[in-house]
Amino acid sequence: MSPVPPKKQSHPPALPLPPFDLQAFLDSAGVARTICKYERSAVIFSQGDAAADVFYIQNGSVKLSVLSRTGKEAVVAVLGQGDFFGEGCLAAQPRRMATASAMSTSTVLVIEKPQMLEVLHTQTALAERFLAHMLARNIRVEEDLVDQLFNSSEKRLARVLLLLARYGKADRPLPIPKMSQETLAEIVGTTRSRVNVFMNKFRDLGFIEYNGDIKVNSSLLTVVLHD
Repeated sequence: MSPVPPKKQSHPPALPLPPFDLQAFLDSAGVARTICKYERSAVIFSQGDAAADVFYIQNGSVKLSVLSRTGKEAVVAVLGQGDFFGEGCLAAQPRRMATASAMSTSTVLVIEKPQMLEVLHTQTALAERFLAHMLARNIRVEEDLVDQLFNSSEKRLARVLLLLARYGKADRPLPIPKMSQETLAEIVGTTRSRVNVFMNKFRDLGFIEYNGDIKVNSSLLTVVLHD
């Protein structure tokens, strides 16, 4: 009689890790930080300011913009809850390369550079969260470059709206805070008049609901995927 092979033990599926609560971590670790509230359009720091702190958005939204010597402004990033910014100081960046301003009423944690460096070296959970943020930001920059090089301004606008609505991160896209067509044009790299044409087209096709605030429907994805 052949031996009966041992029965394999079944293991329950691993439970997903809970989201990392940065504020709770900072409270428990005793890290010195300041909580600041900014009204819409308030400047958090300006291009050329000394870089000495790292910022974390508790709620609200923040845009990063750069100004050329000829006075032309370009929006290089729009950030929301859970995002870091101002991290260039950790890589010995002496001055801010962009201006950060609130796009809506926003609450931001301000962590001094020495404190941030200390917890990154000693606290694995925070270091992993921060590394994930930096990798995601790098990927986004590469995707934006490809987008600018190869895609039409209409497709770039559709992609920007989907990203602002955090499409794919939740069951339903989030409404986008009130944003001027001038700001959208700066992000996309086109003119306000072109943005106006595309926004009206998207609304007429049912891709977005546009009446002050912007609500993005998942059908807008067809514009990005269409060749």
